Amino acid sequence: MTTKFYDRLSNDLTQLLENPIVYNVTIEVGEEPASQIFEVHSYILQSRSPYFKKKFNEHSFNENHVKELKMPNISTKVFNVIIKYIYGGTISLEKLEISIIFDLLIASHELDLDELVEHLQTHISTNNASWLRLNFAHVYQTSFQKNFEIIQKFCNDIIAKHPDTIFESENFNSLTEDALISIIRLDNLQLEEDKIWDYVIQWGKDKNSDLPANLNEWTSNHFLTLKTTLKNCLPHIRYFSISGELTLKKLYPYQQLFEPKLWLDILTRFLASNNPISSTILPPRNILNATLPTRTAPIPSNIITNEHALEISSWIDRKEAPYTENNPYEFKLLVRGSKDGFDVKTIFEICDKISNTVIVLKVEGTGEIIGGYNPLEIKNNVNLKWYYSQDSFAFSLKTENLKNSIASRVTNYNYAILYDSNIPYFQFGGILCLRGNLKTVGGSFCSTSHYEKRIRSNENIFSVEEFEVFKVSPKK
Repeated sequence: MTTKFYDRLSNDLTQLLENPIVYNVTIEVGEEPASQIFEVHSYILQSRSPYFKKKFNEHSFNENHVKELKMPNISTKVFNVIIKYIYGGTISLEKLEISIIFDLLIASHELDLDELVEHLQTHISTNNASWLRLNFAHVYQTSFQKNFEIIQKFCNDIIAKHPDTIFESENFNSLTEDALISIIRLDNLQLEEDKIWDYVIQWGKDKNSDLPANLNEWTSNHFLTLKTTLKNCLPHIRYFSISGELTLKKLYPYQQLFEPKLWLDILTRFLASNNPISSTILPPRNILNATLPTRTAPIPSNIITNEHALEISSWIDRKEAPYTENNPYEFKLLVRGSKDGFDVKTIFEICDKISNTVIVLKVEGTGEIIGGYNPLEIKNNVNLKWYYSQDSFAFSLKTENLKNSIASRVTNYNYAILYDSNIPYFQFGGILCLRGNLKTVGGSFCSTSHYEKRIRSNENIFSVEEFEVFKVSPKK
C-alpha cells in the first residue's frame, strides 16, 4: 500500500512560490503601470503546463541566468490564482466575481491547464446559471472558440428549449459556423423546420454583405456564393419535415442552393409520394407534444436576470415563496445610466409622476446588485420632503458573492421615501441613499434607518457601475 502525503507536498511547494529561492524565470503579468512580476521556477511550470514548456524552449537565459516572459493579456488577479494552482494544486473561488472566474477559465485554456479548465466549466455551469443567461451570447461564442464542451452543453440545453435565446439575439449573425451547426443539429430544438431554414439563410446572407437585398436581382454567382457559405450547414436542415406550402414559399426561391438529386427528392415527396427517395431523410425533431409554456421574454436589463425579476415580483406581492415562472409583472425600462446619464436628477426628470418603479444598481468594484421598490409617484421639482408608504422595500440580490437575496421592508412608514430634486436626493429611508452623480464616490450610501435590516454588510459610501429604473405593471 502506498501512502500519499499530498497536503504537505502542496504546502511546501506553495511556500516555495512565496519565497522563490533559486528562481530562474520572471513573468511580467498585466499591462503597465499595473503589471506585476512573478519570480518562478521553470521546472515546476513546464512540468504542469505544456504552454510554459513550449515558451521556455523559445526563450534564452539572460546574463543573470533568468528567462524573462511577458503576459500582458492576463490580469494579475487571474494569474495569482493560476500560479497558486500550478504550485500547490489548490484553488479557491468563493471570493471571486463570476466575471473573474470566466476570465480565469479562458486563461487556463490558453495555458493548457486541462484539469482546471474542466473544473471551472463545471463550477460556472453549476453555480452561476443566472450570470450565464445574462451574458449568454458572449459565453456561447467563447465556448466554441475555446471548445468549452461543458458550457456548450449547458447553453445548447437552454437553446433547445428556448431557441429565441440565440436566434433573436442581436449577436446571432456573429455566431461561428461551428456554433450554428451545433444548434441546428439538435434533435430536440423546439422550433419549426421552416423557421430554422429562415435563420440559416439569414446567417449566410449576413456573411456576404454584397448580396443584393432583392432576390430577383440575384445571379447564379450570388446563389453560388451563398451555397458555398452554407455548405456545411445545409445538410442539417430536415427538409422532409417542411410542408408542401412552405417548401414552395421558402425553399423554392433558393432552389439553386440544392444539389439536383436532393431538390428532385424534395419535389418527389409531394408530387409522387409513392416513388422511392434516395436522399438521406433526417428524422423530424422531437417537438414536445404538450404546449410549452410561453417563454417570458428576457427582461431588458444589463444588470438583473429574469430570475431576479421573479424574486422582486414575489416581494411586491408579499409572497412567502418566490415566483419560479410566469412573472405576473412586466418590467419596462425607463432609465439606464450608461444611456441617459448617472445623475439622480435624470431619474426625477424622466420618471416624473410615474409610480410603481424598481431601481437596481450594480455597485462599482464589488459586483453587488442593490435597489428598491417604490410604489409612490416619483416627484420632480420637490424640495426636501419625506413621503408615507407601507409597501416600499429595499433589497440586495443573489449573486456569485451573495448566497441569498435580502429584502428589507419599510418600518417607519412616514419616512419611507425622500425626494429632493434640487440637491438632488432620492432615498429609501436611510437604507438606500442616492445622491448627486451615482458614478462619483462620496454621495451614495446604505445604513439601516426606517427599514427592517441592512442590505449591505458594508455601510460605506459607494459608486455604481450601472443603474436602471423600471416601471412595474401587471401583465394584461
